[in-house]
Amino acid sequence: MKLSRVLPLGFFLVATLHSLAVADLNSDRQALLSFAATVPHYRFLNWNPASSICDSWVGVTCNLDGSRVVALRLPGVGLMGPIPPNSLGKLDALRVLSLRSNVLIGNLPTDVTSLPSLHSLYLQHNNLTGNIPTSFSAQLNVLDLSFNNFTGNIPQTLSNLSQLTSLNLQNNTLNGPIPDLNRLTHLNLSYNHLNGSIPSYLRSFPDSSFAGNPLFANPQPSPSPASSSPPAAGPHKKRSKLKLSKGIIIAIAVGGFALLFIFALIVLCCCLKKKDNGGGSSVLKGGEKPKEEFGSGVQEPEKNKLVFFEGCSYNFDLEDLLRASAEVLGKGSYGTAYKAVLEESTTVVVKRLKEVVVGKREFEQQMEIVGRVGQHPNVVPLRAYYYSKDEKLLVYDYISAGSLNVMLHGMYLDHNL
Repeated sequence: MKLSRVLPLGFFLVATLHSLAVADLNSDRQALLSFAATVPHYRFLNWNPASSICDSWVGVTCNLDGSRVVALRLPGVGLMGPIPPNSLGKLDALRVLSLRSNVLIGNLPTDVTSLPSLHSLYLQHNNLTGNIPTSFSAQLNVLDLSFNNFTGNIPQTLSNLSQLTSLNLQNNTLNGPIPDLNRLTHLNLSYNHLNGSIPSYLRSFPDSSFAGNPLFANPQPSPSPASSSPPAAGPHKKRSKLKLSKGIIIAIAVGGFALLFIFALIVLCCCLKKKDNGGGSSVLKGGEKPKEEFGSGVQEPEKNKLVFFEGCSYNFDLEDLLRASAEVLGKGSYGTAYKAVLEESTTVVVKRLKEVVVGKREFEQQMEIVGRVGQHPNVVPLRAYYYSKDEKLLVYDYISAGSLNVMLHGMYLDHNL
């Protein structure tokens, strides 16, 4: 009798929780559709109301159980106009929002900045105006509003955000003093109209973090009693001062030559080591940009012309690709393959073709053929490509399982034992 009462109650609870999860996801769906319908965009998002929001909507990421939207990444998709209130502000489970490199204008709605779960907010390279909101999520860790047209003061409320570690407000029109932001590990306030003094904790950041703010008052050290007193007279004092100056000059010269010699020795050792290793390391140093490796031939007028194939869910442009940290995966007869990790943890493989002399039209035709071949389930699909006269790049999915050789002769056999 007790079991018969418990089972229906358990089923009722499960059904109730499931219906709540579905309701939350439907609410997220409606918020996103409202945003897409209100904000014009020139890149097709493929947000079909009848399809799965978690599996097929471009730029949308859900949590593990598929009950809520936790990330929205739409960089460089041509979003134009203001961010409408009561749209994205309803995604109360959202942790990451990236709308950078678009043409967004107007004020930044407070219901977006104060989303309770928001962890990272990337809105750089837009045309947003007005004051920076004073209300932010207590969970906010990264805030990037650089290269916009924000005015007014930096909100004092930012100093209350205990989780905030990265703040980038460069290239705006902000004025007034800098709040005491004493938990940051990354800061850039350059090229604004800020004034006053730099808080003591922030003076550990490089000068580039404050460049382009001509009204900053740099604190000067107080004069010592010795410097305020008149210089002593007499030939003996002058001779001592002259001897001291000569000694300092000689010490500086000797030290400079020593440093120059050490630097030359280090460069020589690095060159010899590089030569012994066959011309370079297989892994780029941490933080080194692949632009130096596979972007040297990118021409300025053709930037951001990374061509994506239909159905590709990646949301980055050529500039993002060239800024990414890279690792050499291998070198072949047609070029070098790199593992590139982009800003928001997206990982792809970039193949830099070498000594491929072909016209743009013929190259694009060949890419279309390769793209159709990649639709086969056993072939890694080509996701995007870039063409210029001096540089040709192919972008593929990164497969973490290892190389084809390992799959055929190692892991694949072990997996079937």
